[in-house]
Amino acid sequence: MIKLLFKTTLFTLLLTSVTLLSKAQIGYDYAQYDMGFGVNLNKVYGDAETVKTTPSFTVNFNYNQTPFLNYIIEGQAGKLEGGDVYSKSGRYFKNNYTAFVFRVQLQAGEFIDYSSSPIMNAFKNFYLSTGLGYLINDIRDINRTSGVIEGFYTGGLDKSNEIFLPARLGYELKFFNQYNQPSFKVDLGMQYNRDFNDNMDGFDAGKSKDALIQYSVTLKFALGGVTSYRKQIHY
Repeated sequence: MIKLLFKTTLFTLLLTSVTLLSKAQIGYDYAQYDMGFGVNLNKVYGDAETVKTTPSFTVNFNYNQTPFLNYIIEGQAGKLEGGDVYSKSGRYFKNNYTAFVFRVQLQAGEFIDYSSSPIMNAFKNFYLSTGLGYLINDIRDINRTSGVIEGFYTGGLDKSNEIFLPARLGYELKFFNQYNQPSFKVDLGMQYNRDFNDNMDGFDAGKSKDALIQYSVTLKFALGGVTSYRKQIHY
């Protein structure tokens, strides 16, 4: 009887410990993989005087080493456009581009204590990101001659492969499931892309390299590979 009572008590204590440990881990778990789908608004600052806004679309895959340290592989496709045939230089271009980007993304929550302040808890989702990009340039429409200055011509390439440096600032708004795991995210970002060459707009002119600025909204969905973080994610 005493032996049975001892076994029952031991089992109860073990079960209680497991239950408490499981409850203690609520808010610590997260998915290691996300899939994202987004829209960008693009502005090229290059050799064409007039800056125009054009759309592109993004698909990315995220590996989350932690909830706040992310490695991102991204594909983009869309249009870049700028210039005016009636401007002084006559430069105008329309580019149907494709791009591939690898970025490392570091969020504030990785290194700040957000457990005791609502302000810091909101601040934890701000991030900085950088990496390397590869753009396939496909100019579909371009004007290289000026109607104002006789004989003025701007050279460049209609098709080229551009390597660029992305620098991104953003905020990742996290939505949590019933287990307090981040299962859905809205990523709001502004990205500055610096071309290492000067043919993003199809023109090779001036001393400055081309730059592409993007404003984006990306929806991310957790795929799985659930693991634990060292501190509570949801407060």
